[in-house]
Amino acid sequence: MNTLFTHPISLQELGWKHYFQQQLTNDELDNAVIARVIGHHRSGYDLCTSQHEIHMAHHHQYPPITVGDWLLVDSDYRLLRVLERTSLFQRKAPGSARQQQLIAANVDTVFIVSSLNHDFNLSRIERYLTLVRDSQSQPVIVLTKQDLADDVYALCHQVQKLDASLMVETVNALDAQSVQGLLAWCQTGQTVALLGSSGVGKSTLINTLLASDTQQTGGIREDDSKGRHTTTARSIHKMPMGALLIDTPGMRELQLAGSEQSLAHAFGDIEALSEQCRFSDCQHQTEPGCAVQQAIQQGSLDVRRLENYAKLQREQAFNTSTLAERRQKGREFNKHVRSVISQKQWLKGE
Repeated sequence: MNTLFTHPISLQELGWKHYFQQQLTNDELDNAVIARVIGHHRSGYDLCTSQHEIHMAHHHQYPPITVGDWLLVDSDYRLLRVLERTSLFQRKAPGSARQQQLIAANVDTVFIVSSLNHDFNLSRIERYLTLVRDSQSQPVIVLTKQDLADDVYALCHQVQKLDASLMVETVNALDAQSVQGLLAWCQTGQTVALLGSSGVGKSTLINTLLASDTQQTGGIREDDSKGRHTTTARSIHKMPMGALLIDTPGMRELQLAGSEQSLAHAFGDIEALSEQCRFSDCQHQTEPGCAVQQAIQQGSLDVRRLENYAKLQREQAFNTSTLAERRQKGREFNKHVRSVISQKQWLKGE
């Protein structure tokens, strides 16, 4: 295993906070070893203590663990328990399975990386914002490839309109001077994660922030500006400023499965308008007295944003419905089909 940190290293440098300290009993303080997950691979987890870096294999009895987690292990580095998290980034696992996939834990700030080339997509940014809000981390929008945009200001303005309180930074990921604006979130003990689809320049930005060639970079397809995956495992790296940086693989298939509050937060403008609608159950379509439709007609709200909100609402409702509910709906549908078939057979026989 490649060593990522120089030892000894203080727990505070690894991101340790009072929130974690107060979860420990006196016995655990005396006997348990505190470790943070700094790598997650198919074979298991890379752990970092104040003295060592070790590898812990997967075990079917272990609870879900992800990069960024704080663990208590015994002297033989066997898991005792996972400490409660300050934040958790997760998604619906790719495919049809209704399982949650943990992405990163105990993240302070998430850099949502989007490029200013042809792949610029407000709806995708809204999706990421919803996921980050649900994780309880702070989102920062990082717009890369500013040298490829005809009107950087106009695109930044479009992003800022999503939420006036959003922090938005534009960078040339290849230029160390250009990313200086991000260093405010990269102080010692802070944990930062990067999210974004393939080809937006995450790996290049990571290399610049780390002042190294830690991450392999890949080109993009010229026809649609989309990239090729260059990162396959999640890991933590220490930045020159002292922060800890978590990289995550490019995620083509992001599915929402979080709380309704996080979605409402990401679309706070629509939620505020909804409260002004004449009917409390307004669907914002053709109902009279709809404040949302009025805002669209006045040009203060984009139709695209409302459509994406409705799309994400449907997706979230589908993904968070319990398996029992979906089975019940399936049984009711099958019962209806059998009833229709029986009725047709009865009429035919008559």
